[in-house]
Amino acid sequence: MKVTAGGYDFGQAHAAMQRFVDGNILSGVSSAVLVGRDLVDVNCAGWADKEAQTPLRVDHIFRVYSNTKLVTSCAALLLFEEGLLGLDDPIEKFIPQLADRKVLRPGAVSLHETEPARGSITIRHLLSHSSGLSYGVFDPGTAIFKAYNERRILNPATPLADMIDQLADLPLLYHPGTSWEYSVATDVIARLVEIISAQPFDHFIQARILGPLGMVDTGFVVPEKDRGRFASYYNGADLMDPLKPGLTRNDNAPYPGAYLRPVPRFNGGGGLVSTLPDMVALIRSLLPGGPTLLKPKTIALMMTNQLADGVWMRFPMTGELPGRGYGLAGGLILKPSPFDHPDSAGELYWGGVAGTQWWISPQRNVAGLMMTQRHMSFMHPFAFEFKRLAYEAVRRAR
Repeated sequence: MKVTAGGYDFGQAHAAMQRFVDGNILSGVSSAVLVGRDLVDVNCAGWADKEAQTPLRVDHIFRVYSNTKLVTSCAALLLFEEGLLGLDDPIEKFIPQLADRKVLRPGAVSLHETEPARGSITIRHLLSHSSGLSYGVFDPGTAIFKAYNERRILNPATPLADMIDQLADLPLLYHPGTSWEYSVATDVIARLVEIISAQPFDHFIQARILGPLGMVDTGFVVPEKDRGRFASYYNGADLMDPLKPGLTRNDNAPYPGAYLRPVPRFNGGGGLVSTLPDMVALIRSLLPGGPTLLKPKTIALMMTNQLADGVWMRFPMTGELPGRGYGLAGGLILKPSPFDHPDSAGELYWGGVAGTQWWISPQRNVAGLMMTQRHMSFMHPFAFEFKRLAYEAVRRAR
């Protein structure tokens, strides 16, 4: 993977990433930046395997977790372009078990404190995480967290169809379309793709996305011949202090043997592994100036805020994130925060829990990727710093 356009100096961004490695905060981090469809920077800092001192290379394979959602959203939007689904179709048109939803009343402490939903969950709601579904990950202590975990909603040992059955009689957190909650909605979308296409989700994305884009190292399993390229996974020293030095190896994340053998669940919300070049190919396919995976109109819709007026993204640990909306495939920076570069206004972005992430700025014609393997580092300071410095490097060259 070679830089195809010169005149840019990303030295400050590279130095900053090296500091995170030298400070024992990241084991390693790879990155790529595009201006238009031209690759203007590629960098690898640190280690794929810190203990073995294996230098990180562009061909190392990462657990991309929620970067998977971009692939799943694109899969649904391909079906949308073919007229096989409408964004405002009620989900029960395809998945009857999700009809007639109940919604938890405000302040409910029990799953029985519900009222009928004011409307159906639509495919638009699912793609924008405004459906009322939950994840059972980020809100411990709540009734819905307990229910999702008791029912093992995220169980990799069962197919997506089983997840739908487990969700069938669970209440929603809010009326569809009225709020935002990160959730299993994208896994529901993966099941929707299976139903409409009449094929397993992995077959569909291989035939329609991964194969056509040449994403040869992306899939739900790392082949045995490629395991030497599988980057090691690490926990930080303190979940509440992301800059505290110290890394502990944890290759059994999210469960022992993950990605080394096939499992029944094709997790559309977070099940893929991939490489920096493969992710560059996917992002490039969504940029103007060449062949695109989706029609330009669809890509523009993907990058348009889908949330109701006054609704922002929110996480239990961070609270509401004013200025952050959500499109059909990722978050949107509608109003940059003090942590963001001013040029990030209008940016579509998302990433995974281990720090692999991407962004596309249609207004600035810039896109980028970062790949690391540190648990709970999607909103880690390293990513904010890299993006600020990357935007600055592009600005200086113009």
